[in-house]
Amino acid sequence: MIDTLLETLTGKKEDNAAVAAGGQDPLAAALSSLLAKNGGLQGLMSKFSQGGLGEVFSSWVGMGENQSVKASQIEDVLGSEQVKGLASQLGVDPSKASGFLASYLPQIVDKLTPAGKLDKGQNEQQQGLDDLLPSLLSNLMGGKPPV
Repeated sequence: MIDTLLETLTGKKEDNAAVAAGGQDPLAAALSSLLAKNGGLQGLMSKFSQGGLGEVFSSWVGMGENQSVKASQIEDVLGSEQVKGLASQLGVDPSKASGFLASYLPQIVDKLTPAGKLDKGQNEQQQGLDDLLPSLLSNLMGGKPPV
């Protein structure tokens, strides 16, 4: 699934390294948009809390092990319209978009909160996301889960 998503985003499997080394690609734009639409990490945490997944989100921020989340839970928390919008930005089916988020949102949030706190402003979150994407894409290409 991830290889298919990357191929869809980049056009060719062998071009993934160029995307990973490049600037704002479709994946980075989509994730940035997701953060912005939800009020940054603070807003995402509120949505997850309202959706009954506050402890799960807190595990991603905290210093312990990240709890997993299902694609259906992502869609429940974010709403089907937001997942469809993300899928449209990425040019993939909504189920692939929610599956991608279920697999990688925990690691993304974890990397954006290295001190185990939600204390960054939106600009710092954006910079953190921009810094994170090349290594995330590199890990995806290598078949290794992000650490």
